[in-house]
Amino acid sequence: MSLLSTLNPQQREAVEATDGPLLILAGAGSGKTRVITYRIAHLIAACGVAPESIVAVTFTNKAADQMKERVASLLSENLETWPHISTFHSFCVRVLRRDIDRLGYTAAFSIYDEDDQARVVKTCLEELGLGEQFITPRAVLGRISYAKNRGLRPEDLYRQAVDPASEKLASVFDLYDRKLAQANALDFDDLLLKTVELFYNAADVCERYNQLFRYILVDEYQDTNRIQYQLIRQLTLAHQNLCVVGDEDQSIYRWRGADIENILNFERDYPATRIIRLEQNYRSTQLILDAATAVVSRNLARKGKTLWSDRGRGERVARVEARDADEEARYVAGEIERALRDDERATIGVLYRTNAQSRVMEEGMRRQGINYRLVGGFSFYARAEIRDALAYARLCTNLRDSAAFLRVVNSPPRGIGLTTLEKLQESARRGNLSLWQALEEELAAKLLPARSLKALEGFHRLMQELAAERERATMSEFFRTLLDRTTMLEVLRAEDTPESESRIENLQELVNAAAEAEERGETLAEFLDHAALVSDADQFDERARVTLMTLHSAKGLEFSTVFLVGLEEGLFPHKLSGDDDAAIEEERRLCYVGMTRAKNRLGLTWARTRRSFARESFEDTRPSRFISEIPQELLEPVTLSLGSAKPRLAWDNTVNSAEDIERFLAERGRAPRKSSVGGLQLGAPPEKRRWKLGTQVRHPKYGLGTVIDCEGDGEDAKLTVSFPGFGTKRLIERYASLRKA
Repeated sequence: MSLLSTLNPQQREAVEATDGPLLILAGAGSGKTRVITYRIAHLIAACGVAPESIVAVTFTNKAADQMKERVASLLSENLETWPHISTFHSFCVRVLRRDIDRLGYTAAFSIYDEDDQARVVKTCLEELGLGEQFITPRAVLGRISYAKNRGLRPEDLYRQAVDPASEKLASVFDLYDRKLAQANALDFDDLLLKTVELFYNAADVCERYNQLFRYILVDEYQDTNRIQYQLIRQLTLAHQNLCVVGDEDQSIYRWRGADIENILNFERDYPATRIIRLEQNYRSTQLILDAATAVVSRNLARKGKTLWSDRGRGERVARVEARDADEEARYVAGEIERALRDDERATIGVLYRTNAQSRVMEEGMRRQGINYRLVGGFSFYARAEIRDALAYARLCTNLRDSAAFLRVVNSPPRGIGLTTLEKLQESARRGNLSLWQALEEELAAKLLPARSLKALEGFHRLMQELAAERERATMSEFFRTLLDRTTMLEVLRAEDTPESESRIENLQELVNAAAEAEERGETLAEFLDHAALVSDADQFDERARVTLMTLHSAKGLEFSTVFLVGLEEGLFPHKLSGDDDAAIEEERRLCYVGMTRAKNRLGLTWARTRRSFARESFEDTRPSRFISEIPQELLEPVTLSLGSAKPRLAWDNTVNSAEDIERFLAERGRAPRKSSVGGLQLGAPPEKRRWKLGTQVRHPKYGLGTVIDCEGDGEDAKLTVSFPGFGTKRLIERYASLRKA
């Protein structure tokens, strides 16, 4: 094919090596999708292979669709049949719809989603007399999925049980499976598991598919789990025309069941394997590749490759040291603004380890007026757990807020069912009352069943306690109490899944946000207004050239400039990695993935201090070990300081003298009166007021500033201070740590 002339020598070799087992080690940015699609087209057009005998499987519908489109563009003739290009799960559904009767199901089986599964598990817990006090349905599902992805069955869990709790979990798993079978239903994991079971138990079915599918291609092989491995083995019993494409250095889904040993041991499983390395990178400059390779080469679980680029050496990698997360976000936003201004085609990716880190970055983008899109999760204030916590706070502030009432009345579950809620809503409609008023009337009347009344009384008491706490506590203390008394954190910890850990971190970050609002002198009502406006304005912008996402979401993407933020020990590598060598190696691969998303510029940032769950003082941090693993000659050190920040050209940043203050206040109809010593003040006489207008002060975070307003006396005084470069800040003296300059 003349097409092959567009491939480099290694790509062409991989396309033309059609028979026998082939392992293509495709480095980041080396054109692996190009090789897969050209290989399929070559098999059909040059080798005369029947299209229907080719199967290519990948992990996402998007990747599968892209493959189909590229193959179609390469094969200009109209084919009567087409190769099977799909996800693993779609392939299995196709097989099962035809032959699942051999396992006792009918072809009309249902596929249960997570909500369906949770309902079944909840029923199982109730029937076994365990209830959610033993374990939550989500936690059960996580353990069942973990077992299924490793080919374990309920009887295996029974045999492995080491205590009564393990035995109970096995009994729930057993009943869950029986209920699905009774309903002629499969869950997502079953689609793979039942296909493998079918091939093992029905030899004639397995043989038929071996004869039908003569060429198997597997994309992202490093991400396959044990069951996917077994499926591929079963499909290649009659032949070994298997081509797998992957990169062990980009295996980042161990927590989801991926087994890196599948790619590391491929030659053991297929002794006749031919290995081809794709090492020419078409994306990044050489210095970026050298830095990324320096990090990942510390891993032991790898085959190794040497990436090279003909795009030139490029700029050194920026190693940025910030004072705190706020300064880190300001730096990133400022650099992005310059990049967008200097290059109209620039694309920027801001990558972080956990979803919770998006908040401070989002706020940095908004302060700078930068449009962005958020990938890999909702905008911080739009996430379900954040909306739940804010709804509790809204209801404490305004008990007539029926929308907030409905959101939190049974979240987390407290036994208030739909029937009870329908009665409350009917009561509210009949009496033209808010739901809170209807609740109080029903509690007074005591006409509801005893169980419902008890649950409603508990919720009523909880909200009264939280409302009282709101009046006496600081904002961050209030949110801490809210998360504790509502058991939101407790329920998420019980789930014990990566998703629940992410939600816990988000809720802790909400407390951090409240503490920062406190430092600005905001009230709870003002904070809730801010959060509501952020949620409303945070629309997904397809035209945005700036993308914020987690490192896991960034796999397969590329940007002209990339910032990896929050490179600190405990954050990245994540604290959950602990001393687990395998987990640290996966974190290192994740860093490699993030670094190799960059085409032209790469920045690695860390903050010397970072607020941890709204503690009174910022915690000192240590830079990530991944930074120290990069040779110094590849790095460009950048140390930020508050004094180097350029003031914005706004009035509030020019207020730095008594004359400016006088003019500032006069324009707002609040002309100050002169004191006997020439200073400026409001209200109280000089001897009773510590902070005079025009007083120069120093703040540990914002540096030198000028007092331009003061309300109240003593430790509860609310100060408005102008900080050049940072705008005006409203501070409460008790928490501000201010001292006179």
